[in-house]
Amino acid sequence: MKPCTFFAIFISLLLLADPASAADQYYKCVTNKGTTFSQFPCSEQATEHKLTVSPNVTPSNSNHVKVLNSLEREQIIRNLNAEIRSVKHRLAILSRDRDRAEYSQQQRLNRLMSDDEKRNVSKDIKKQIKVLNKTYAKNTKAINKQLSELEKKLKRYD
Repeated sequence: MKPCTFFAIFISLLLLADPASAADQYYKCVTNKGTTFSQFPCSEQATEHKLTVSPNVTPSNSNHVKVLNSLEREQIIRNLNAEIRSVKHRLAILSRDRDRAEYSQQQRLNRLMSDDEKRNVSKDIKKQIKVLNKTYAKNTKAINKQLSELEKKLKRYD
């Protein structure tokens, strides 16, 4: 038998003979590749350390299911608030787009044209603004409905 194999078997028998003494100690080896921890000394400069258990450590008596449920509830509330903010931003963007489109329609009247052309253009502008307001009302109604549903969901969690 090779001496290395014999030594390895001897060490493992020692550990099997007294596992309690081997389980509470470890070795810290600092090499040029980094720091390693082992059950066995890795070099001559290995330092031996012992594991100690603090007697003040007590297991947690809290109900983990309740903790997880409260964390999930908080996450749902946070997500709902974020979605509500998003919907409100969409409403603001919709309003700005409508105002921008209305303004561009109104600017058509500022061009140089004859009285007949102005009347025709103003009629067309009124039609376009009516269509803009109709689509805006339809879109805001849908978004407000979604917003109210989200707020109802949020009230259930509060």
